Amino acid sequence: MDAKTLDTDILILGSGGAGLFAALHAHKAAPQLSITVAVKGLLGKCGCTRMVQGGYNVALAREDSVERHFMDTIQGGAWLSDQELAWKLVVLAIERIKELENELGCFFDRNADGTVHQKAFAGQTFDRTVHKGDLTGIEIINRLAEQVWARNIGRLEEHRAVELIRSKDGKSISGVLFIDMRTGEYVFVRAKAVLLATGGGPTMYRYHTPSGDKTCDGLAMAMRAGLPLRDMEMVQFHPTGLLAGTHTRMTGTVLEEGLRGAGGHLLNGAKERFMPRYDPKAERATRDLVSRAMFSEMRKGSTSPHGGLYISMGHLGSHEVRRQFKGMVERCADCGFDLAGGLVEVVPTAHYMMGGVEFAPDCTTALPGLFVAGEDSGGVHGANRLGGNGVANSTVFGAVAGDEMAAWVKSTAHREPDRAAIDTAIEFCERPFRRGSPASIEPLREKLYGVMWEKVGILRDAAGLLEAQADLNALDRALDAWSLPSAERAFNLTWHDWLNLKSLVAVSRAIALAAAARRESRGAHFRTDFPESGSLEQSAFTSIRDGVVTMKPVAFTRVAPGNTLLRHVA
Repeated sequence: MDAKTLDTDILILGSGGAGLFAALHAHKAAPQLSITVAVKGLLGKCGCTRMVQGGYNVALAREDSVERHFMDTIQGGAWLSDQELAWKLVVLAIERIKELENELGCFFDRNADGTVHQKAFAGQTFDRTVHKGDLTGIEIINRLAEQVWARNIGRLEEHRAVELIRSKDGKSISGVLFIDMRTGEYVFVRAKAVLLATGGGPTMYRYHTPSGDKTCDGLAMAMRAGLPLRDMEMVQFHPTGLLAGTHTRMTGTVLEEGLRGAGGHLLNGAKERFMPRYDPKAERATRDLVSRAMFSEMRKGSTSPHGGLYISMGHLGSHEVRRQFKGMVERCADCGFDLAGGLVEVVPTAHYMMGGVEFAPDCTTALPGLFVAGEDSGGVHGANRLGGNGVANSTVFGAVAGDEMAAWVKSTAHREPDRAAIDTAIEFCERPFRRGSPASIEPLREKLYGVMWEKVGILRDAAGLLEAQADLNALDRALDAWSLPSAERAFNLTWHDWLNLKSLVAVSRAIALAAAARRESRGAHFRTDFPESGSLEQSAFTSIRDGVVTMKPVAFTRVAPGNTLLRHVA
C-alpha cells in the first residue's frame, strides 16, 4: 500500500504546550518557512497541557530566586536531573510566563496589589506556582491555539504519527509516516526538521490521569528509531486521582496539588488522617512519598467503598474551597461528591513520565534533524517532577525547539527517505487486517492494566518485575495475533486501539527493564527489596537503547550533593 507524500520545512508532532510554543517561535524567527503541526485529535482540544489544573512554577517574587527554584527541582528529582536542563528550565520559565501574559494574552490570577498570585505546591520551599484558578492549562492552550490559528501555520488534524523515517543513507531524519484517521490512508510528510512533542501519558496503568488518546506513541517511535531513552523507570503517580467507580472515565482524573497545598487532609477508610505518620511535611510531601503512603494504607485494607481513600477539605471552610477550586468542586459534584464540605474518594493515579528521549539543552537528539520537547524528553526532572514544573518544561523547551529548528532548516535541505522503512512501517500497521478470528481487544487492555498496576506500579520488587516482563512479552504476541472485526479504515477506532496498545506495551517493557536495572529506591521508583537510596554522590541514570539498559553517571555541573547554590544556607 502506497503513501501519498507532503513536504514541509518544519513538522511538529503534537499540539500541547511544547508543540504550539515551538510553532509560534519558529514562525516568529522565520515567517517564510512552512510549518506544520500534526496531531491525533483536534488542535487546541486534546493533549495533556490542556488538562493542567495546578499551575506554572516560576521564580517571580523578590524573596524567591532561580537558584532556589533550581535547588527545589534538583532535590525533588533526587539528584538524577541533568543539571543544565534543569537550570535552563528555571531561568527561561521567567521569560515564558511573561510572554504568556504580555504577548499571548493569558490572564493569571493576581493579588490585591496587582502582582501575579503564586500558590503553594508540594515539595517546594517557596509558593511560586502561577495559576488561573484551577483551570490553568485551558487558559494556556486556548491562548496558544488562538495565536497559531491566526498565523500561516499548517495543521494536519486527526493524523496519527506511526513511524519516524530516516533518510536513505540512515544518517538523519527524513520525515514521518502518518495514518489519516479520517480515511485510513497513509501519508508521508517529508520535513527538514521534526519535533517530537506528542506527550508521554502513562495510560498503561489501571488508574491514570491523561486522556485516552495519550498512549506514548512518540516514545515508542523513538525506541524503534534506535534513540536512547533515560529514566524510564521514573513514572510519577499523582496522589489524588478521583475515584468514582469503573462506570465513568472520570476515575483517575487529577484533583490537583493545590488542594493539599491549601491544607487538605488525606483520610483512610476509617476516616483517620494518616500522612503525619509517614512524613513531617504530611500532605505537602512530594508526590512520590504521598502516593507510597496512600498505597500502603490501601494495602492494609482500610479503604473507601471503591477501594481507595478520601480527601477532606471541609475544615478549610466550604465557601473558601468553592472560591479557590471552582472547577474541581463542580467536577466532583458531577460524580456525586461534595469537595467543599464532604469527603471525596481518591486513589494514586499514573500522571507523568519523568523519563523520555535523551536530549541536549538545545532540544537536539542523537538523530540529526529530530528535536524533542515536553514529556517526550527525559532528564529535566530526574527521579521526580515537582508539581507545576511540567507545563513550565513544555513551554520552555517548546520555545527553545522552535528557535533552534528555524535556525537548523536554513542550512539543510529535504532528504530522501528510506523507502524500505516506509514499507516496513505500513506492513506493521496492516497486521490486524489479516484474516483471523476477530475478538474484543478489551481483555488485552485489562491485562495490561493489571500487570502494570500490580507489578510495575508504586511498589516494585525483582520477582514482580521479572513476571511483568514475561507478561508483557506474552501480551505483545497476543496483539500480533489479534484480528480486527471490521476491515473499514475510516475512523476505525478499534484499529487505533490496537496501535495504542502496541505503543503502550513497548513503552511498558522499557519501564519494567529500567526498573529491574535500578536496584535501589529513588524518587518515584521504590523497590521493596531495595528500600534504601544509593549514594547520591555516585548517582547514575538508566539509559535504554535497543532493549539494553546502561547505567550512566549523573554530571553534577552546577552543584554536587551536600552543597547548595543558596548563599544564606550554611
